[in-house]
Amino acid sequence: MPETSSDSGLFMFWGFKKMAAVDDMTTESMAIPRPLSIAPMLDWSDRHFRYFFRLISRRVLLYTEMVTTSALLHGDREKLLDYSCEEKPLALQLGGDDPKKLAECVRIARDYDYDEVNLNVGCPSDRVQSGRFGACLMAKPQRVADAVHEMKKVSSIPVTVKHRIGIDGLEGYDDLADFVRIVLEGGCDRFIVHARIARLSGLSPKENRSIPPLRYAQVYRLKNDFPQSLIDINGGVTTLQQVLSHLEHVDGVMVGRAAYGHPYAFSLADQVIFADCAPQKSRGRIIEAMAEYLDRQLTESSTSVHKIINPMLNLFKGKPAARSWRRFLSENIHKSSDPVGLLLDSVKIIPAQVLQEVSTFSTP
Repeated sequence: MPETSSDSGLFMFWGFKKMAAVDDMTTESMAIPRPLSIAPMLDWSDRHFRYFFRLISRRVLLYTEMVTTSALLHGDREKLLDYSCEEKPLALQLGGDDPKKLAECVRIARDYDYDEVNLNVGCPSDRVQSGRFGACLMAKPQRVADAVHEMKKVSSIPVTVKHRIGIDGLEGYDDLADFVRIVLEGGCDRFIVHARIARLSGLSPKENRSIPPLRYAQVYRLKNDFPQSLIDINGGVTTLQQVLSHLEHVDGVMVGRAAYGHPYAFSLADQVIFADCAPQKSRGRIIEAMAEYLDRQLTESSTSVHKIINPMLNLFKGKPAARSWRRFLSENIHKSSDPVGLLLDSVKIIPAQVLQEVSTFSTP
């Protein structure tokens, strides 16, 4: 995998500094600030979504879907870990509760040149809870710290933790601060904090993304109390204006489902967040690039056409003829003998002005 481009412009723009070394960890494994990232999302953050979103932003940190230790240790490692160099910078998210197994998974992943490895301590699903990992690990901060410590022993890249502000029975700020304090002792390079409690009983994963109230102030307070640590915020962020607002209080912002619900809303992320002067791509140019990608994938693999098309379906969200275009692709792409040609022809549904226009931005 080729190296990613320099982040020196990022540091100059935001004035960020690298985190001080923790215990005996090497500086090579220290995290750099990532002011904007796209969350790991089950059934969404696959390599096709990542390739598509990379056409929108070259700089935003992307994540894989969560890969469990069991799947990686006993399954098809190449299928689970492989990606195209265009997807970088890219982080691998792991799910598990056994420090030794997590470390072995990090060792396996080293050859794939990820930019970060992240431990999932935020997912509230029943399936994840039955495996004793995800959000329920917030009740076992020392185990999380041990896992991070073991992972860092075999890693030359940052090891980070994504977690909630709390879970059932551990809902106060002091509980959150204690969790961070203990995990920090294990060497955690960055904390990505979903600003909602996870209800481990009574709510579905979908309900856990909306029903518990957002408590941004707790994450801001966390950054204030742990000023030398990198603290990112997650939950309810849908616009670049909101990203900028949060960055006044924390080191980074993670965007979730808005990234596929309204992906082009982040087309100016490189310029606004990273001070990158490269021009943004129009929606029409993105369609052309995805048609080329679709052609390569159909030639080189047996990937489902729908898997490649699905990330694109909200590209024209809020624009004239967007619904007609989406319906046309959804209903016809699987029946076509020439899906690449169909994708290119589909843009005739969209007004030319919409295809060619690019976003503008004004501060709040």
